[in-house]
Amino acid sequence: MRFIDEITFFVASGNGGGGCVSFRREKFLPKGGPDGGDGGRGGAIVFEATRRRNTLVDYRRNKTYRAENGVPGQGRQLYGRFGRDETLLVPIGTIIHDADTNEVLADLTDEGAQFVVKGGKGGKGNMRFKSATRRTPRMSTPGEEGTLLHVRLELKLIADVGLLGFPNAGKSTLISRVSRARPKVADYPFTTLVPNLGVVAVDDESTFVVADIPGLIEGAADGAGLGSQFLRHIERCAAYVHLVSPEDEDVSVAERYAAINAELARHDATLVDRPQVVVLSKCDLLDEERAAALQSELGEASGRPVHVISAVTGKGIQPLIYAMYEHVKARREALAGDTEA
Repeated sequence: MRFIDEITFFVASGNGGGGCVSFRREKFLPKGGPDGGDGGRGGAIVFEATRRRNTLVDYRRNKTYRAENGVPGQGRQLYGRFGRDETLLVPIGTIIHDADTNEVLADLTDEGAQFVVKGGKGGKGNMRFKSATRRTPRMSTPGEEGTLLHVRLELKLIADVGLLGFPNAGKSTLISRVSRARPKVADYPFTTLVPNLGVVAVDDESTFVVADIPGLIEGAADGAGLGSQFLRHIERCAAYVHLVSPEDEDVSVAERYAAINAELARHDATLVDRPQVVVLSKCDLLDEERAAALQSELGEASGRPVHVISAVTGKGIQPLIYAMYEHVKARREALAGDTEA
């Protein structure tokens, strides 16, 4: 399945049905009075967030989605049937914009969250206009028109922790090691072409979600490489795991660490203030002396403790999981405190 995280199309809620002008005509009731019923309301367009979707690919073909119009009212005080709603299932984390004004209409961050484009109200039948002085009203009202809206859907994955790093830093191997996610892993750059999500189990009761973002390169914030398409997906993360591999001898680990943070800052200056867990990956390729030297260099550049891991052998993985979860736990407790306040 193709991964699509931004798409534009039109939605049109249904028109309301018109009210009816009718009079009761029966053998022994020649003056039965007005009995025209109201029209039914038009169907709504309902955007609903669900875990069953992880891409917007389902909406790549149709350019317009329409709900059903309401049915006009009828005689004998019969109301018109409501138009059927059109429900559009979208992934959790979908932001709905007005494509013409760029206004954010909704941010669907929870399972079952909805944004509704209401249909037009049904018109009134002539039975609504009868009174003591108006016995035979010959009037009704038309149904309201539905809403035509040009929308742009933008998907920002919801993950607790985002994996950062240059291509081939070991992000895909790490997420496959700590979760059941099975991204493509190969020994060439840009192996990961789409974001991958994995659920990490800390213990029997605690879990968190990790996102493997396609590798960034210098200039990503300006459109270079593949990572530029996916920088938006790290915006919701509570913390980042910044992987630096020791393979490139021409560029120091400190320079690679600084380059990725520079791209984060250019995309959104607030992202560099998020908690980061700094990792020297692929330590199975190093002897102990070289690993210690690179760990020291990276620690001095980042000002943070540096985890030395090998996703292949499993070295350092469990302490890294605990370090990630500490940041996730702190974020959850802060959000819970804000809710109680």
